[in-house]
Parts: sequence; structure tokens; C-alpha cells
Amino acid sequence: MPDNSTEVTAAGIARLAGVGRAAVSNWRRRHADFPKPVGGTEASPSFALPEVEEWLRDQGKLAEVPLRERVWQQVAGHPDGAVTALVHAGCALLVVRDRPTAWLEITAVSDARMAGVLPAALDHVLIARFGAGRAVPTPTEAALLPSVPLLRAVAELAAEAGARKAFDFLFGRQLDANPRQYTLTPPGLAELMADLAEPARESARQNGGRGSRTVLDPAAGTGALLCAVGRPTAVYAQEADPDLAALTALRLALHAEGGGADGPALAVRTGDTLRADAFPGLTVDAVLCHPPFNERNWGHDDLAYDPRWEYGFPARTESELAWVQHALAHLREGGTAVVLMPPAAASRRSGRRIRADLLRRGALRAVVALPAGAAPPYGIPLHIWVLRKPGAEQHPAPELLVVDAAEPEAAGAPSGRDRLDWAAVRAAVLDAWAPFDVPGRREPVEERPGTSRAVPVIELLDDDVDLAPARHLPPPASGATAAELVRVRERLEETLRLTARRTPSPAAPGDQARRPFTTVGELARAGALRLRTGTGSGSGTAPVLTEHDVLSGTGPSGSPSAPPASGSSASAPEGEPVLLEPGDVIVPVTGGASVVRVVDEATAGAALGRNLQLLRPDPAALDAWFLAGFLRGTANNRQASSYASTATRLDARRLQVPRMPLAEQRTYGEQFSALAAFEDALRTAGRLGGQLVQGMYDGLTDGSVAPG
Repeated sequence: MPDNSTEVTAAGIARLAGVGRAAVSNWRRRHADFPKPVGGTEASPSFALPEVEEWLRDQGKLAEVPLRERVWQQVAGHPDGAVTALVHAGCALLVVRDRPTAWLEITAVSDARMAGVLPAALDHVLIARFGAGRAVPTPTEAALLPSVPLLRAVAELAAEAGARKAFDFLFGRQLDANPRQYTLTPPGLAELMADLAEPARESARQNGGRGSRTVLDPAAGTGALLCAVGRPTAVYAQEADPDLAALTALRLALHAEGGGADGPALAVRTGDTLRADAFPGLTVDAVLCHPPFNERNWGHDDLAYDPRWEYGFPARTESELAWVQHALAHLREGGTAVVLMPPAAASRRSGRRIRADLLRRGALRAVVALPAGAAPPYGIPLHIWVLRKPGAEQHPAPELLVVDAAEPEAAGAPSGRDRLDWAAVRAAVLDAWAPFDVPGRREPVEERPGTSRAVPVIELLDDDVDLAPARHLPPPASGATAAELVRVRERLEETLRLTARRTPSPAAPGDQARRPFTTVGELARAGALRLRTGTGSGSGTAPVLTEHDVLSGTGPSGSPSAPPASGSSASAPEGEPVLLEPGDVIVPVTGGASVVRVVDEATAGAALGRNLQLLRPDPAALDAWFLAGFLRGTANNRQASSYASTATRLDARRLQVPRMPLAEQRTYGEQFSALAAFEDALRTAGRLGGQLVQGMYDGLTDGSVAPG
């Protein structure tokens, strides 16, 4: 085996072969010719990727491995680490895109010769894209030599998908594999923040054309915010982590329309932004920022006399207000900053004087409350602050727009992480912002109870200067009028009558004679059903059936869009979407809950989400409801589940089903179908009951319903 051969773990082998890790362990025990470990530890050994691929191919277990999967295994197993591999891959992809003829000449030689000529070619494109002081240094010949096989494969992947998509996939996989190492900005949030900065860009276009459309992210992270900006002329970014800065610089360069001199000016620098600003004196049209939250060591003791604190010196506990003032310091007059903030920054007493000065001088224009789950930390509803750099002759704005896009969802509607309806959130926020942000506006902005309001600044300048949107919005209509509650009550009564009719009859004694059983895995091998795993990606306008939908019995709620890499797993789907058909049986992978769903006509056409397994029975051999019913057995789930320290995982292949003729299966299937209808009626009754109870409470408390 060559010294620089890529290594792969058991999990990587399982991914290559499309099986579970337990299958890889079985192969190691049962096959004496299985490749021997070449690294790792006894508990987590690693194997040479070429040897593994050869063994899988000889065994007929590697019929067709997607090219991008093979490339990712080379990245993950790179001897110098995945980050180094990704930097080398990104540099090579820039050459592939910007100098395709030169790349063909470079790859026409041996690996050793290719490593020798690559640095000059890479240096050429890196200087063209980033100039001096760049965050991506040119790799040396010695550093590139172990990467040459990877770079050839990456170029092949780029020929299939394009250079940008190839890098997005690999970068997305790296983010997914190390979720605690990176702070992620989901695509929907990034697009919303870029949209809120758009008026500044519109103004810039009117005043100076394309040349004035410049944008800065002083806490660039993975570059998601800057990638969401449409057609800028100059992009500036600073990131404290040198490795992440290099990856983000390459991502931005590959996302830019046009290569070399045709793309926007791009400057990415490394360093602590607050302590060592890489762009002193720079002013831009827009600043987008997702800063680190709750940092105590942000430079309070060293920056007391910094000229950026135009609105007041932030307290040690107010690092976010330091980032806000840093963003304002880099805006031209009239420029817009959009900053993601923790909700506490709107009300902490230690920041009230700075908040008051931001309001008095018209710098703070809007505070938007997002739903919980919009971005990490996912458990709290974060805020977006929209700021505008006041002009020398500009009169202070008399109002602050407050928007609450985090109002409670209707009963049964999706909510929380990975289930946000970003289209609805975006519409709610922009519909409130667009009429408010009109130059020279004289008309009052329409108030939307529970959602948005233009609050006079004078109302906010009290002892607390509390800017939390919910505290300044008129309550939404309770929906608890007497007529509406009567309709809910009638629906509940009808549902309860239906539930009573569908209540199962007392069970008759059954024949407990031992029946022959088979497993789902054996049925799949016999061709009686097909097994698929959800990728989480949509197809066109098809929604995604999520794990939450299956557990709660609701319709598909996942977004049909899967924007490329923002750091979320949606940025790197593992395969083509699996579209549902009537009669498919859906089983959750995690959680240990014995929940199974049979796809009906209403759900058909949706894409299968992550952490879900699909069983597609052959109607000539298996009844779908019979299969689903037996998969829900408690004992069946228990014996097919494995347990980790924090979760339960179900292996659908180990679930058991009795062998019986199709006619007898259908008898069972009819009974299981009736049980499912009874369960749906109970769930509906529960939702209507909760709606009636809360409506009565709201109506009685706000006076829209009289007692008695």
C-alpha cells in the first residue's frame, strides 16, 4: 500500500457499500480475506481505501459507488486531515474553472511531476482572486504530493457537477461531520438577512451604479451570508480561524459569477475582528454579520478608547453591542447593516444606554424576532437588528419597526429546527419591512396585530429601553369569538362521534400457535419489497416528508428547496430524492417509537426525509397495511432496535413479519387500517380539544366571550 493511501473507517465502508456498520463488522468476522486495519485504534480501526474498494468489488458489493462518495472518502482519509484536503481541492477547482486548458496540461504528467508544477498554477489563480495578504497561502510541492490522487478525482467530479457544486458538496460534508466545530447560518436565514440589506444596495445602484455595491461580513464563519448576496462588486470578509478563513475564501471565490478578473473583488482576511480589524477605514454599502454570542473575552479591557464606540462603550457582557457598532463603523452614510442577535441583547439593562443612543440618532431601524430553531442556539428565538448609518444632514428616524415572526403556529403545524417554513417567515418580515423602509415616507405604516408595528421612538426611551418586539405589539385577534368557538365545538363533537364509531371491538381469542416468521431483510433479498433511506432533499416543488410529520401524523412539511452549503446538512444531500408512492410504508430510524405510516394519495409525490426508511412492498406478494401493522408490534420493535448512550436506532431489516397467504394478509390489513383511522380520529379530537380550551381561555380573558 502506498504511504499516502487514503484511509477509511468502518462507517465510511458502510457508506460506500450502502449498508449499516453492523454489516461491516460481520464481514470482518466472516471473511478471512477482508482488508486488515492500517491505522486508527482497536475500537475504531481504519483501512486502506484502495484495498477496501477492491475487496468490495470482488465480493459484488460495490456495483456502483457515486463519484462524489469516493472523493469524500479521499478527503476524510487524507493523511494531513480533511481541512488540508479541502483547501487543496478548492485551490485545484479554481484552476479547473479559471484555467481549464492549463489544468489539462498539468494532469497529463505523473503524480510526482504534477505536484511539482501545481504550485505555480495555484499561485497564479490565488493572486488573481485574492491579491496580496490572502487567507489562502499557496501549498508547497511537498504538501501537495499526497493530495494529487484526490485532486484528479475532484477535477473529475467538477466535470460532472461543476466546480462550485463539487466544493459545496465536500465542504457541506465536512460541516456535517463536525457540527460542534462550526457556527452555522442556515440558508433561509442567510437569504432573509441579505434581502433586508437589499434597500441599501438599491440605493447604491441608483447613486453610483454597480461599482458601489460592496458588502462586508466581519465574522464570516462558513461564508453563508456573503454567498446569499446577489451579484456584489466587492466582497470583504474576516474570520478568526485561519483554516475556516481559507475554506470560506475558496467557497466565495467559487460562488462568484465569473472567474479571475471577471468576478467581484474579493478580500478575505484572518484575525480577531474586534481586536485587530483587517479593514480599517473601509466603508461599504452593506454589512451582514452573525457574530459569536455571549463572549466575555472580546477585548473590553483593551479597547476602551476605540473610536468605533460612537454610541457608547459596551459593557463586558455586551459583546453583541460591540459587533453592532463595528458594523456601523464600516458603513457609508445610508448603508445598511443586518446583524443576528440573541434576544437578551434587546432588553439587558447593561446595554440600555447604547440602545437608547442607537434609537435617538436613528441608527437602529428594525428589530425582528425569529421563530425558535432559526439558527444555533436552536432553543431560543433569535433577533435580527437592521441598522442604517445616519447621514450628517439626516433627521433621526421617529419610529422603530418591530416584527414578530415567531408567533405560535397553528395546532399541528410544523415548528422548530429543520421544520421552519422559511418562505412564510421571509414573507412576513419583508412585507412589514418594505413599506416601512421607503425614503421620505409620509404615510403611516399599517399595523398588523401580533406581527408588526412602527413604534414611535419616544415610547421606547424609558428606563429599560426594552426592544423585544412582543412587548410592543398589539395582541393578535384571539380567534375566540363565540361563533368560531361554536364551530370548533361542533367539529369536536363530530370527531368524537366518529371516534366512538371507530373504537375497536373487544378482541376475540386468537390462535397463539407458533407462526413462521421472516424478516424485512429476507423479504428485500427475495424481491418482495424494496428498502430505501431518505436523503432529506426535495425535487422541484415537491415537499419533504419529515420525521416529525410521521411521528405527529401531519402532512409533508419539509421545504422543497435545498440551497447549497450553508453549513446545514441540506447543503450536501447524499443522493437523489426518494419520491413517495401510494402504499409505501415509512418507518422512523431513530427515537425508539413504534410508529409506522402508510403513504396515501395525499402524501404521494413528496420526498422522503432524513432519518426515515421506506419499505415499498410488491402488491402481488405483500399487503401494505399488513406489513405496517406487524412492524408496529412492541416486541418486534424491541428486538430490532439498538441502543446508544443518547438515542435508540431501529434497523428495519431486522423487523419480523409472519409468512401467510396474501388473502389472509389482507384480512389483517383491513383491521390495521381501521386501527390507523381510529388513531387519526383520536389525534384530531386532541387537536380540536386543545384549540377549544385555549380559545375559551383567550376569549374569557380578552372579553370576546362572556362567561356562562
